[in-house]
Amino acid sequence: MSDRLPVFPLSTVLFPGLVLPLHIFEERYRTLVRELVAASEETPHEFGVVTLRHGSEVAEDGDSPQGPVTATDVYEVGCTAELRHVTELPDGRFDIMTVGRRRFTVLSVEQGAEPYLTAHVRWLPDEEEPSGNATLLAPRVLTAFRAYLELLRPNSETLEQVPDDATVLSHLVAATAQLTVEERQMLLAMPDTASRLRAELRILNREAGLLARVRAVPVPLSDLARPASPN
Repeated sequence: MSDRLPVFPLSTVLFPGLVLPLHIFEERYRTLVRELVAASEETPHEFGVVTLRHGSEVAEDGDSPQGPVTATDVYEVGCTAELRHVTELPDGRFDIMTVGRRRFTVLSVEQGAEPYLTAHVRWLPDEEEPSGNATLLAPRVLTAFRAYLELLRPNSETLEQVPDDATVLSHLVAATAQLTVEERQMLLAMPDTASRLRAELRILNREAGLLARVRAVPVPLSDLARPASPN
């Protein structure tokens, strides 16, 4: 069984529970926002965010991309964005605030009767309760994450509010650390929280080691640290 879902291909990775603001300027996605706003309360006000493997599906000048986007152009696992707040601008564009909700696997991507892309998706199961392994791993990941942030941005006030839930923490680390798109996608696709936290612990220890060595050379850390995703 699969569901059909409107999808928005982006160059970023969305995680459940994380906020994603978007500026909507293409007419086809303006149509999508209008449809979501007009939908009944019983209808989920959400669309799928899928990450492009290369390039950008949305053109700055509003033109359509070269060639249709297919399932091979996006990563296999995506996350829905639930519409939380919409501001319509005088020229018809929208500023929207969304929150990641449900993970899914992309089965196919198609351009149907709607102006925007849709996909047939299979929903990935959500853990009702993090496992005992996840509960034990969470404090270790949090300690490693704090050490990583201190090396990345010394003396900055970061991570003041720490999530109590191990799953929420795993998504926060994946979205906040300066990782490649491939690494973020790998973490999004992990089958459970314990697996995600275990992978993050390895990544954070690796990155902290690299940052510690970088600080020993006489150049600004910002020049050598891994660049953050522009999204």
